[in-house]
Amino acid sequence: MNRDKNLFSRPEMLRMNIEILKKRGVEVSDIAEIAFRQQGKWNPDIAYQDCYDSVEKILSLRDVFHILQLGAEIDRLTEAEAFEGPIQEILATDLGMFGIDELFGLELSGMYGTIGKTNFGDIDVNKPGIVARLNSDGKEGKPACHTFLDDIVGAIAAAASTRVAQMENEIEAKKDPSIIEEPKLF
Repeated sequence: MNRDKNLFSRPEMLRMNIEILKKRGVEVSDIAEIAFRQQGKWNPDIAYQDCYDSVEKILSLRDVFHILQLGAEIDRLTEAEAFEGPIQEILATDLGMFGIDELFGLELSGMYGTIGKTNFGDIDVNKPGIVARLNSDGKEGKPACHTFLDDIVGAIAAAASTRVAQMENEIEAKKDPSIIEEPKLF
C-alpha cells in the first residue's frame, strides 16, 4: 500500500475494514447477526441477508472507515502498552467513566438518526453476541483490549439494524402510487 495515499474508494475501505475486524476476531456475520436480532424484535419478517448487506454498506462509508481504523489502532496500541501516564490504565481497563469509546459508537450510529442511537444504546447495555466477548476479553486477564472495538461493532450493528428498518419503511411507502421515486444518493 502506498503510504502517501490517504483517500480510498468505498471498495478499498470495505476491504480494509473487514481485514481489521478479522484481525481483531470479528466477522461481518457476527455483526449482521446482532443487527438481525435487533431489528427482528420489531419486524419478524426481515431477511438476514439484508442485515449482512447493510453491515457491508456501512463498512464502506468514509466516516465509519475513520472511526473503525482509529478505534482499532487505539486498542492495539493499548495492548502494546504504548500509551503513557494514566491513560494507559484507563484504556486497558475500559474504565466505565471514560466514555470516549461510547462517543465513537454514538457518532457512528447517529449517522442513522435518533433510532440508530437508540439501537446503539440498547446494544451497548445488553451486549449481545460478539459485543459481549469483545467487552469481556480484556477484563478476564487476556492480553486483549477492545475498549473501542466493542462499541464500534455494536454501533455498526445498530446502524445496520436501523438501515434495514428504513429500507422496509421505504418499501412500504412505495406501495402508495402517489410516491415519486427520489434519486439515490448513497
